[in-house]
Amino acid sequence: MADHRSPVGRGSGLRPPNRFGEIHAELDLEHVEHDDEYLAALAKIPTQYLPDDSRTIISENDSPDLPFRYSLNTYRGCQHGCSYCYARPTHEYLGLNAGLDFETKIFFKPNASALFREWLNRDRYVPGAIMVSGVTDCYQPGEREYRLTRACLEVALEARQPLSIVTKNALVLRDLDLLQEMARHQVVSVAVSVTTLDSTLTRVLEPRSSTPEARLRAIRTLSEAGVPTRAMLAPIIPGLTDHELPNLVAAVAEAGAESAGLILLRLPLTVRPVFLDWMAQHAPEKREKIEALIRSTRDGQLNQSKFGQRFRGTGPIADQIQQTFRVFSKKYRLDGGGTPLDYSRFKPPKPKSGQLRLF
Repeated sequence: MADHRSPVGRGSGLRPPNRFGEIHAELDLEHVEHDDEYLAALAKIPTQYLPDDSRTIISENDSPDLPFRYSLNTYRGCQHGCSYCYARPTHEYLGLNAGLDFETKIFFKPNASALFREWLNRDRYVPGAIMVSGVTDCYQPGEREYRLTRACLEVALEARQPLSIVTKNALVLRDLDLLQEMARHQVVSVAVSVTTLDSTLTRVLEPRSSTPEARLRAIRTLSEAGVPTRAMLAPIIPGLTDHELPNLVAAVAEAGAESAGLILLRLPLTVRPVFLDWMAQHAPEKREKIEALIRSTRDGQLNQSKFGQRFRGTGPIADQIQQTFRVFSKKYRLDGGGTPLDYSRFKPPKPKSGQLRLF
């Protein structure tokens, strides 16, 4: 259900039922509907950061759609609050909801760097591609305080372990010193997600992420510092942001990105009600058109899970978006694969015990 008032600075006003829960509570505001002070307080939902005692920091996937085998995630949930975030349903595994809980109850992994160090020290580990932020953003606002991502970068630099980072937060520039050093060893690349150039839209679509201007500035600063930088135009939303594609490609090229990628919006599971409610709140006059166009790219549905299609979509509209991207990425020379990472320099980091390896 939607709150009586949209929460301030949040991407979702919903608390959708947990797919795995038997009980769902809804707010009953009938007796306080005239209490403006009480209702105003309900709209101000604070962010809670909760310790996560996970025993591993690395997840493994075998998806043919993904160019990496491993992902490293320092947080669960994301304060950015992007209404379309495909990761929202992961909060349901924690007994929470994919709406407000996902962006207000953030789990952080205090032992992230130690777990990463331990994982890289496995006897049979063969260096492979590790994506930082395969699920939620490693540079979301809480990183300013917890510095977990930076600690993991320090371990990767010591081990010469290649990392690919994806973020939509300009906070990545805080770690420019480490990223420059890693770039000198060819063991890092950074992808900055740019969804729109419209800062007004960003404030409601991705309410606690960086502005488009800040993201372009991050691309420019990273590129000028010698850090291989890619732009991810993701997600492109038919009927809402797809018309920006030519300008988006031109903007990231001018900022210095060496390559670019594109992902079409997908709305799996409990992301669907969150995004549909967002449209009702912030784009009511466009809602029917946007939903119809999304369905036209997903065989009449709002999501496709089939490998090879889930990121690209199908049908004439999806093909037109892909063709537009190909034309302009070629025009601006962003259609290459980017700078390759060097896996030959890997060496196991010193174990947390301090005991050195014999072999």
